[in-house]
Amino acid sequence: MAGQRGGTRAGARRGARPKRRVQPQLLLLALGAVVALAAWGLLVWTAIHFGRTARGGDSGAWLYLGLTSVGAVVCLFGCLWLVTVLLRAIGLLEDKRPRRH
Repeated sequence: MAGQRGGTRAGARRGARPKRRVQPQLLLLALGAVVALAAWGLLVWTAIHFGRTARGGDSGAWLYLGLTSVGAVVCLFGCLWLVTVLLRAIGLLEDKRPRRH
């Protein structure tokens, strides 16, 4: 067996790992999630204010309370959706697709 190299790793075909780079689309997803979360916090704070005003006797504040509440729900849903897309793009979550039989 002349000509063979010794060792258990002889002939391994593993290439060098690619360097990790900052991907702009991932930064945009993260920034969008943070903005949506900040908007959610602002809308919740505003909804609390309108709720206090409406309970104090201002009947017009009930409409604003409802609108800010719906807006807060939409912002929180958007934030969670963006975080899910970000985690799938990074590879921490798997994309579950039904298997065909």
